[in-house]
Amino acid sequence: MALAAAAADEPAAPAWPPFLEPRGAFPEAVVVAVERVWREPTLARTVRARPTPVPFALFAALVDAPEVTAAAARHRALARWQVRALGDGRWEAEDGDGARGRYRVLRRDERRRIILSSGEHSSFLLGTITGSALTVLDLEPREDGVAQSLSAWVRIDNPVAAFLARVLITLFGGVADRKLAAGLRVTAAIAAWAVERPAEFCAWLAREPLPPEPRDGVRAALPACGAAPADRSS
Repeated sequence: MALAAAAADEPAAPAWPPFLEPRGAFPEAVVVAVERVWREPTLARTVRARPTPVPFALFAALVDAPEVTAAAARHRALARWQVRALGDGRWEAEDGDGARGRYRVLRRDERRRIILSSGEHSSFLLGTITGSALTVLDLEPREDGVAQSLSAWVRIDNPVAAFLARVLITLFGGVADRKLAAGLRVTAAIAAWAVERPAEFCAWLAREPLPPEPRDGVRAALPACGAAPADRSS
């Protein structure tokens, strides 16, 4: 992983994220949440990953089907993620390591996803810390695979944690980078599994108890899975 970082208090950001539609396109609660994290972020981070040699459609399908990716990550012992769809482009998630929250996709383009999230993290050192984030995920198809770039503006609500994060930017920034990079790394690993062992992946996908829509989206992106009927008896 190649990592790039920027302190949140460096150049002043515009009043509204330029990569989003105007405020009027969103409910008032979303506008308030976006403005809060965009105008007063504790950290701003960017993580870039090496291209993953898989079809673009498959990688994008896994990004858009977090229930499938999370279940596959648990099956492969890559992560302990739990994800549940709430409807209307919203999900509830926990990472099995003290973090849990909700997120929604504000914009979905062919090569970009913009996500607003809020949640909490519990630890022995600082207790329960709440916060929110505005994240931009860019996917770029290349000859050597799918390149990924993830930029996040993070607001920490806990004053002590926020102060420490600003003062100890190298330490806290590194933690944030690792968390962000983990999502890209795990998704890439699941995509590679599907491409390198399609029969094994498709058999798992067919028997895993998953919601039909995200399962079908991933199956459609992997021709090997479409060649055999899905077994949904379990």
